[in-house]
Amino acid sequence: MAPLLRAATRWLFPWRGYCSGGSKGELSKGFVEGLKAIVGSPQVSTAAAVREHHGQDESIHRCQPPDAVVWPQNVDQVSRLAALCYDHGVPIIPFGTGTGLEGGVCAVQGGVCINLTRMDRIMELNTEDFSVVVEPGVTRKALNAYLRNSGLWFTVDPGADASLCGMVATGASGTNSVRYGTMRDNVLNLEVVLPDGRLLHTAGQGRHFRKSAAGYNLTGLFVGSEGTLGLITSATLRLHPVPEATVAATCAFPSVQAAVDSTVQILQAAVPVARIEFLDDVTMDACNRYSKLSCTVAPTLFLEFHGSEQALAEQVQRTERITQENGASHFSWAKETEERNQLWAARHNAWYALLALSPGCKGYSTDVCVPISRLPEILVQTKEELKTSGLTGAIVGHVGDGNFHCILLVKPDDEEEHRRVIAFTKELGRRALALHGTCTGEHGIGLGKRQLLQEEIGAVGMETMRQLKVMLDPRSLMNPGKVL
Repeated sequence: MAPLLRAATRWLFPWRGYCSGGSKGELSKGFVEGLKAIVGSPQVSTAAAVREHHGQDESIHRCQPPDAVVWPQNVDQVSRLAALCYDHGVPIIPFGTGTGLEGGVCAVQGGVCINLTRMDRIMELNTEDFSVVVEPGVTRKALNAYLRNSGLWFTVDPGADASLCGMVATGASGTNSVRYGTMRDNVLNLEVVLPDGRLLHTAGQGRHFRKSAAGYNLTGLFVGSEGTLGLITSATLRLHPVPEATVAATCAFPSVQAAVDSTVQILQAAVPVARIEFLDDVTMDACNRYSKLSCTVAPTLFLEFHGSEQALAEQVQRTERITQENGASHFSWAKETEERNQLWAARHNAWYALLALSPGCKGYSTDVCVPISRLPEILVQTKEELKTSGLTGAIVGHVGDGNFHCILLVKPDDEEEHRRVIAFTKELGRRALALHGTCTGEHGIGLGKRQLLQEEIGAVGMETMRQLKVMLDPRSLMNPGKVL
């Protein structure tokens, strides 16, 4: 293996000969014409504004624009684009809706950004098999709108209306994961264009089985790969029946400890809660102002239950008893669809509600995940650290699976504050690792957490990942600078 790695690593710093004069940002005319020959002139842009839009996501990482942006219309064009870039040593950066939070779309070596949003067909729905095949431009909300009359829905809900294949690439999860699982649990098959243009079907072409013991789990390899191994051009996803009945609730607590203790006890009691979200007092104040709510400003749980009417009555009763034993107050149930939608819209808009507290500031959301038993300890400690840090921020979380976020507000031109935010997030990541957790539950590694990844999985784990990267992408052209 060592000789193979030495031979392959000569490609780890791609040849920049595709640039006029060899300087970043100046693609040769011939290369740009090659792009246009594949997708058509209107589907290629080298305009500065377009490139800058594609060089940043919703993180605090600085904009690093690609040299060109292209919009393919089908998988054949994606394959030909990848082959052209591969042959000329041009970096490739996949792009969906740009809602990432760890700088995953920053073009750190320039190159070509392949925007997949115009491939937006829902290609096949198998209602009896509870599966659907989507192209990368289909978003979560668009798919569920399409499924509205089918009796089925796609459950992974990260809040943002992200592209589904982008959610695959980042290993996304969200508010429903405690009941229905993350993207890793809901992807059955992927169509992937490899860096050299070859087409891979990770579970075999057209297959959508629920389980398999056939060979290596190639599908799982690409879930969470953050665009570093190939371009996902379609995903076969698992669907779930729409529940017969749904009830949502909010309850306020006297302390962070009481709220997270309730969370752990609800899960230990085997209550099949569908969503259980934590919002601290700062977040609740922001949501009240932004979403016109009138909730108590205190550490709060948002809950939702799915099932039959009879089952829900029992779930609600058991949950209410547990929360009351932990000092919960202002218990409010929402049974009507409009009420529930207002509640969850407020939760999903917490990011924007917090930004509205400090106009002109930029938000940075970092996340960690720990074993459920360690959740009270880390949440209480993090809340105290946030209070004493001098930073402006809040805590929200998908606490049903041990995952939570710190949303920190940063003045864009304050370098010292920026450094303190980065230091805080690294310390939070290390605190999670010390409790046998992970430095990221759903945002991914991107640019910002590469050192924490090394600390999490160790030298052998990193070397194994590098070997996989070299085998699939020997020229290190796929989204370079991310993860590894």
